[in-house]
Amino acid sequence: MKRFPAITWKSAKRAGRDHQRLLPFLERTQRRFRLFKRTIAASTALLIVATIEFSAAGRYHARIWTDRAHDVVRYNLLGLEQDREQVEANWHLRREHGIEQTHQRLSSFYRDTDEATRELFRVAGMDPDHALIRYGRGDAGFVISPQVFERDDRGRSYRLRPGTRSVWLRQITLHDGPFGLFQVLDTPAHRAAAARAGAIVDEGSVQRTNSWGLRGPEPDLSAPARGIVLGDSFMQGMFNGEEDTPSRRLERRLEAAWKLPVTVVNTGHIGYSPEQYYYTLAEYGERVKPQFVVVSVCPNDFGEGMEVLRGRGDWFDEAGYWLGEIRRWCLGHQAICLMVPVPTNVQVEGIRDDEYYPGRICRIFRTISIRYCDPLNDFTDEYLRLRRIAEIEGHPSNRCALYNYPIEDDHFSPAGAELWADVVSRRLALLLDPPMSGPQEGRSLGNH
Repeated sequence: MKRFPAITWKSAKRAGRDHQRLLPFLERTQRRFRLFKRTIAASTALLIVATIEFSAAGRYHARIWTDRAHDVVRYNLLGLEQDREQVEANWHLRREHGIEQTHQRLSSFYRDTDEATRELFRVAGMDPDHALIRYGRGDAGFVISPQVFERDDRGRSYRLRPGTRSVWLRQITLHDGPFGLFQVLDTPAHRAAAARAGAIVDEGSVQRTNSWGLRGPEPDLSAPARGIVLGDSFMQGMFNGEEDTPSRRLERRLEAAWKLPVTVVNTGHIGYSPEQYYYTLAEYGERVKPQFVVVSVCPNDFGEGMEVLRGRGDWFDEAGYWLGEIRRWCLGHQAICLMVPVPTNVQVEGIRDDEYYPGRICRIFRTISIRYCDPLNDFTDEYLRLRRIAEIEGHPSNRCALYNYPIEDDHFSPAGAELWADVVSRRLALLLDPPMSGPQEGRSLGNH
């Protein structure tokens, strides 16, 4: 019987080489294919380098990718603590990029829009040469009027100008334009320009700022009870009148409960985030010497609003850091810190799901239950009560009257502001000892 030699790895490899020598056209084809792939890879790498080198956007994205890779290694793999200087440097880079991109969109939009709209932008000081472009929560830039707001480089990014009277404009559509906030001076010239551009002046939204650059009356620092409300447009009272902001309603509720003067300083600014809440508290806290600080948070403090409600918020760690700084300030100044998440219309009218908002707040803002006040159930009950009344009166509606639906806005209506104040005042009245009459400079109320 003829014996066949055993086939080993070495013999197979040698046979493969012999076979290739027998078919030289295959070797040439493979060599050319390898050369082609190397050429494509080298060209791609060269193109990436050129893009990064000659494009600001390219350099920005390369830096962001590098920083993210660094964070994954440092925090996820090595388990090291956050380097706050590096974190804030990254946010600064992202925000400067957002401001630059917003200015480019504003310039492009302004060039291509109609003359009536350009006139409105010029009158409001929001044209490309004069607009105030700042960042609020996150890193997205937006356009605001420098006649109503001013730049702040001490942590707040921007702030309301003191001693101004302003009003909100609605129904301004910026097709392919930047994100703009149309709170403008309330003058005949501004109203006339708004009318020519097809905008609506919201008469109920007229607001004045005091000498501190805050909405509301001059703070009475001699009041027996003093508090500060930190928040964004909900607390500013967007589209509501002077007497219908949550802070003003809270002030009146506490005065009725204690039968004494109360000052509640409203620091709410549209677009603010926990970082700006902290710097606002640091600025006004020493002047007010509050016995209580109300921290009003809403979904877009932790990411894009609807994404947060769906469980995809990506700013929780950053927000948690600044909320922790607020809590430490309050502990150091013997002020009660009350966390109050805003109940949104989506939560009141839709499917109940607390897992992400406000559920995750309790994981990043560790406090005892008595200093966490969630008004959602009260808002739901009031929604049902008002709906029942509307049905009895013959004009039923599924929309909640606690929000500004008549003007297609999701902020609190005056009724919503009143309910918020009722819920918060009841908790504060239980937390704080009734104040004594007369000034109590530096005295905190209640046990901490």
